[in-house]
Parts: sequence; C-alpha cells; structure tokens
Amino acid sequence: MDAVSMGKAGLQGWRARVADTVATPVARRSPLTDDQVRAAVGAAFFVLSVVYVVQTLRQLGRGRAAAG
Repeated sequence: MDAVSMGKAGLQGWRARVADTVATPVARRSPLTDDQVRAAVGAAFFVLSVVYVVQTLRQLGRGRAAAG
C-alpha cells in the first residue's frame, strides 16, 4: 500500500466531501495531483484524531492521579 492509498483510506462521510471539495482547486495551484491532495487531507484528519486521543488519555491520567 502506498502513501496516497493510506491517506485516502480514512476519507469517508463528511471528511471525504471536504477532501473532494478542496482537491481540485489545490491541485490546480500546486504540483500535487488530486489524489495526493485528498491523501494529505486524509492524513491531516488522521493526525488530528491521534492528537485528540492522546490529549484525552493524558487528561484521564491526570484525573486518576489527582483522585488517587
């Protein structure tokens, strides 16, 4: 599996619509293809999700340390 396929794998629902909306205009103004832009959007959403989960786990850990 290549990087473009991995980036596009998580694009479903509203995230896919966002990627489809921005892909063509960005690709016209950059050296990237539509698929590469979609993959970058998918990767950005993935990173944001990971950051959210990590922050949530840290807050959970702090809450347990303060309670215990």
